Order: sequence, then structure tokens, then C-alpha cells
Amino acid sequence: MIFNSLTYLLLLIVVVSLYWLLPYRARLSLIFFSSLIFYGFWKIKFIPVLLISVIVDWIVSQKMQIVHKKRKSKLLLISLVTNIGLLFYFKYLIFFAENSIGLINFFGGNIDSITFKIILPLGISFYTFQTISYTLDVYRGFIKPEKDFILFACYVTFFPQLVAGPILRAKEVIPQFNNRPTFSINFIYIGMRLILFGLFLKVVLADNLSILVDTGFAINVENMSAIDVWTLAFLFGFQIYFDFSGYSFIALGSARMLGIIFPNNFNFPYIASSPKEFWRRWHISLSSWIRDYLYLPLNNIKVLNRSEGGLERVVKTKGSKKSLFTTMGIMGLWHGANWTFLIWGLYHAAIISIYRITQPKISKFPNWFKTLAGISLTLPIMMLSWIPFRASSLSDAFSMWSKLFNPFKYTWLGMRENTYLITFLVLIGFFLVYLFKEKVSPIINSSKYISLIFDSIFIMILTSLVIIFFRAINQFIYFQF
Repeated sequence: MIFNSLTYLLLLIVVVSLYWLLPYRARLSLIFFSSLIFYGFWKIKFIPVLLISVIVDWIVSQKMQIVHKKRKSKLLLISLVTNIGLLFYFKYLIFFAENSIGLINFFGGNIDSITFKIILPLGISFYTFQTISYTLDVYRGFIKPEKDFILFACYVTFFPQLVAGPILRAKEVIPQFNNRPTFSINFIYIGMRLILFGLFLKVVLADNLSILVDTGFAINVENMSAIDVWTLAFLFGFQIYFDFSGYSFIALGSARMLGIIFPNNFNFPYIASSPKEFWRRWHISLSSWIRDYLYLPLNNIKVLNRSEGGLERVVKTKGSKKSLFTTMGIMGLWHGANWTFLIWGLYHAAIISIYRITQPKISKFPNWFKTLAGISLTLPIMMLSWIPFRASSLSDAFSMWSKLFNPFKYTWLGMRENTYLITFLVLIGFFLVYLFKEKVSPIINSSKYISLIFDSIFIMILTSLVIIFFRAINQFIYFQF
């Protein structure tokens, strides 16, 4: 079941209607079983795989509270082996098997390729990270294990964020399930606005840009100009942003209609003035997860409960560059079992490393200049990172990048003229929307009368566009991860 479908909207209406009428226990059961129905609409046979993670982490967390510290480490290992083992089998086994066979044959072996028929369970990367974070937080003593199995299962399987995030922490969600707020029509209104905006980003913007992106990347790389490469990098950068942020807004809106508040997952990442700021604005739940559960431990930085003091630097390590490349490489492979995703992650690690070296020199300039120059440099650099993410092979990605350094590749255009115009208009529109949000929106919201008029016009326009373009054709890009 995908968000941009009438089936999902029908499920949401039924769940929201019953949710506010049912008592506590029945409400939790409704969320749990409706989440299983939502997931089962894709492939019902993978529900047991999802439940294995739920059951194992619930049992492990209960045992951690009553055993000695050494036993806690063994229990943590059981959780990690189970979750990462399932993720490895379904997502990476084919990749590692094929590359291992290729490597053996390269050194003189003679092994025939093995045919695997493994289907990747929907959302396994997201709910695996979510359950791992829960077990680690219990192990570290950040949270107490949840005794109510259904309540814990609701946290892991909650359908708005089950298949593509945001990747939520237990302390963000479980208390909200446990303490239902008083019904307010604002939950419904705000939730519907978020869903409507998310559908607009998906079916009006992302899906229509995908036609241009698919057509462009279908061109033989040899026939592409350098301008084509730049255009495709920006086009896909905007497509994946509209697609994934659209999903996130629908997830936030669906949860809000049930009185559950998710943290924002995107915050205008393309206005970032540095690579570091980009990752504070892009896929915030993933970047913060990677930081807290991978990057900081690799740097010997102990993470304390943030409500009790934030971070404690235990050892000032000299291996930050090494751990940065390790972290970003893993993040790249998290997106997909392909060398192109690994290169995407290492690209970002290299950019962040360069930024760290140049930052002391940049800090001497005035703030207005740093912001303007930072955005002007960061935007194209971040957009170029999407080339390996979207390219069909490493060879194509490197060939496309190489064209950018050849001045003779800027002398022709290989795509239809309207593609360049649309890319330019989307770029301008993005910055205009940001300026509107920052400068004009506060003025509008200062007056209830003006705000009501503007909201009415905004909703009517978006509703009309969503109805015109609504079609359950393209699933969300991040569903494949």
C-alpha cells in the first residue's frame, strides 16, 4: 500500500475515525493491526520478518533490566546479530556473493555465478535502524524497557513511518502512544494540510520531474554534454527531495491526525551554506541516527542522555577522518547494495573533510559573504553527489563527472530545450518558496483574517492540482531502501 493511493486514504480515514472513539487498549490494538494490514498489502509473507525484529528486541530489552552487565552485552549482541543478520540476508547477500565470486575468478578461480531469488522486504532498512536504536538506548540506560508488548510493537510498526521513516527514537513516540491527548480538531486540520502538501510534492512535482529525469538518464553518456550533466544532477536532486520530503509530510500528517507528533525530517536542505548544515537539514532522522549510533562511538565520544547533559567527549581522537569515511560509506551502502551508493557516501565524506580544512580560513569573512558564498558553493556540490546515486553504473557516474572538467563538452545541448527551462524554474521556485516562508509567512500569520484567506486559497490550489495529477503510478523512491 502506497501513500499516493486511494486505498491508503481509505485506511487512514477508517483508522482515524475509530482511534478517537476507542479506549486505550483497543486503540493500541487498532494501531498495531492496522499497521500489519498496511504492510501486508505489499506482501503478507514478510510480516513474520518484521515481527521477528519486534519480538526479539522486546524480549532482549526486558532481560537487560534484570541481568548482570556482562550478560547485557550478550543480549545486545543477540539483538544486533538478529537485526543486522536479517538486513544482510535480504539486502546485501546477493551483492557480497556476486562480488566475492568475481574477486575469486579475477585471481584465477573458476566459480560459476549463483542465482539468488531474494526479494527485499519493504522498509527493512528503516525499521531495523529503529529497533536497533531502541535496544542500544535500553543498553546504555537512556530509557527503560517497555513492558507492554503491544505498545512497543506500535512504536516499531506504526504505519505512517513504517516503510520510509522518519527513523524515530522510542522516547519520542512511546510516551505519545501511552498518553493519548484530548481530541482537537486542529489535529485533523493540521494533519490534512501536511498530507495535502506532501501529495502535492509527490504527485505534482516529483512524479512529473521523474519523466524528465528518466528520459535524461536514458541518454547514452557519450551523447551527453556537460550542461546536460549539470541539468540532470539538479533535476534528480529536486526529484528525490520532493519525493522523499513529500512522503515525510504525509507521514507527519497521518500521525498528527492521531495526535502523534513526529519531528520534521527535512528543512530546506538546498539553502545550506555548508556540507555540515546540509546534513542538519536533509533526512534529519537518518543523519542524527548515524551520528549518535555510529559516528560518535567510532570517535570515542560517549553519548549521554541529552536531557542530562548532552555529549561528553571522552577521548579526543585523531581518527576522525577515518571514522568519517567509514560512517558515510556505511550510510551510502544503507541506501542500496551497489558500488554507486558507496561512492555517493564517500563523496560526501570527502566534501565534509575539505570543508573542515577550509572552515578556519572561511570564518574570517563577514557573515553575509560566508552565507552567500557558502550557498553558491554547497548547492552545486550537493547536487553533483546525486549523479552516482541515480546513475546505472559506476562507469556512467564517473563518465558524467569527467565531462564537467572538459570545456569542449559545454558546446552543445543533448536534451530538449524545455528540460533546461523547467530545471531553472524549479530552482528559482525553491528559493522563492524559502524566502516566502521566512519573510512573508510570519506577516500573514500575524493576522487571523489574512491567514484564513491565504490558507483557503492555498488549500484550494493544492487540492485542485493534486486531484488533477493524482495517480498511484510511481512509488516513493525511498521505498526501495
